[in-house]
Amino acid sequence: MSENKRTPESTLAINTEIVLPNDTNTLGNLMGGKLLHWMDVIAAISAHRLCKRVCVTAAVNNVTFPKPISLGDIVTLRSKVSRTFNSSMEIFIDVYVEDRSTSQQIKVNEAIYTFVAVDQLGNPIHVPQVSPETEEEKERFDSALRRRQLSLILAGKMKPSEATELKALFLD
Repeated sequence: MSENKRTPESTLAINTEIVLPNDTNTLGNLMGGKLLHWMDVIAAISAHRLCKRVCVTAAVNNVTFPKPISLGDIVTLRSKVSRTFNSSMEIFIDVYVEDRSTSQQIKVNEAIYTFVAVDQLGNPIHVPQVSPETEEEKERFDSALRRRQLSLILAGKMKPSEATELKALFLD
């Protein structure tokens, strides 16, 4: 693979934590803010692995809390860069809880973060492209452009008529 191309797998970061009493709310579940912090840190590691530069959080595009994570749970976060653009990158974070009796990893959460690589003055800089290899990586790569176009439209930085990937969803 050339120096300017990377795979999502080359940006993989994995972190495992145990939910301690100080991490929980009054119901004994992991506080959402603590999970967001863990996600931000692991996403920053994946971003750095992509471009070996300082990268900053630009947006938390999507995060859900479908299942509570309880006191004492062992939580594993896995992040990978799913797609890059000019200076920004989309990073997918999957969150798993380990079943205490079987050690099976059960997915309980996911999030999508956007990071931007910056130079020493804080100005955005170009990032290498990623080339997806697995089916999941290809799926996330393809859908990243639609998510980006939707974000740009909502931010008023793109006209809906210019969102070719989004239009294709409705015209096909």
